[in-house]
Amino acid sequence: MPHVSVVIPLYQTERYIAEALGSVLAQTYADFECLVIDDGSKDRGPDIARAMADGRVRVITQQNRGLAGARNTGIREATGDYVAFLDADDRWAPGKLARHVALLDQNPSIGVSFSASRLIDDDGNPIGLTQSPARLDFPASYVFCRNPVGNGSAPVIRKAALDAIAFHDEALGRTCWFDESFRQSEDIECWTRIVATTAWQFALVDAELTDYRVNTTGLSANTAKQLETWQRFRAKVKGYAPALEADFGDIAEAYQLRYLARRAVRGSGPDQPALGMMARAIRLSPRILIDEPSRTLVTLAASVAQRLLPRAAFAHVESLAMSKLQRVTGVRV
Repeated sequence: MPHVSVVIPLYQTERYIAEALGSVLAQTYADFECLVIDDGSKDRGPDIARAMADGRVRVITQQNRGLAGARNTGIREATGDYVAFLDADDRWAPGKLARHVALLDQNPSIGVSFSASRLIDDDGNPIGLTQSPARLDFPASYVFCRNPVGNGSAPVIRKAALDAIAFHDEALGRTCWFDESFRQSEDIECWTRIVATTAWQFALVDAELTDYRVNTTGLSANTAKQLETWQRFRAKVKGYAPALEADFGDIAEAYQLRYLARRAVRGSGPDQPALGMMARAIRLSPRILIDEPSRTLVTLAASVAQRLLPRAAFAHVESLAMSKLQRVTGVRV
């Protein structure tokens, strides 16, 4: 059996799947299987994946169930000791699996390993931002509030840690690991459930081993929907970790509002709701001004500028603000 199962959910991403799969097949660590979950794609993506001349790649087709449903199928089919997730529009550095496997093999108490991520644009070019946590210990409160994993292509998870949070979904009639009722926030919900309900630990591979693709022209899209989904995630945490939600729910939501405000600042014009979200964040938990004053104040200033300045003038100010945000936060998003 392979030591690692790589799970790639695939839906309407024919432009990127060859690059994603190529980054898997170029890994210096070779003891893996690669499960491409065709989640009802209507484009050429599944055919491109099937054409990859490597026996470790297997394409599994299902009706569309969303990202959580595709990952659940991959976990169900996985035979490896570790499960690595890669979204079909992202890619890995060649040494990623080797670094994660070494960490997990040497530390049996670690259930979730994850790497820092470099952000890239649609064409695969770095945009100068990195996702990396500001600390190296990851208690439940920090995972809940800050999602240190960052994105769904960063983690390599021990299969036993996933099995520890498996549940039977009566409506779907099958075992699930990710909650398929979520079409957003499914990542952080899963990570929080692991850290809050099991003894498995989280650990960082401190290197930029994941390239995470962002749409720089639509970073503020659907911020209201994203917030609504996150609030439903918070309500779920209250059910399985009530003390965690009671102690840290408000500050976790404040951080989420600030994150969404930062996405809205990167949007296209002054009609974006960044300032309103920053005001709500500070009202909900003024502590974010104390804990992270630079990041909070820079985001607030950019939100004010977006509201007050003409679009052309704001574009210049926004660029300066984001550069400042990179400097004061150690180039972390």
